Amino acid sequence: MSHAPHTEQPSGEIDPVEAIVPVIPWLLPLAGGVLIFLLAFIAVFMA
Repeated sequence: MSHAPHTEQPSGEIDPVEAIVPVIPWLLPLAGGVLIFLLAFIAVFMA
């Protein structure tokens, strides 16, 4: 029989991916808004 891998980490160690996951719903729209603003600024500046 195969068992599930042991994924529990020691209490002192923090996984960087697990720390970022709760912020993603805020980070992606903000990054998209900044990117759109930057592209619009470049388009106006070049015109």
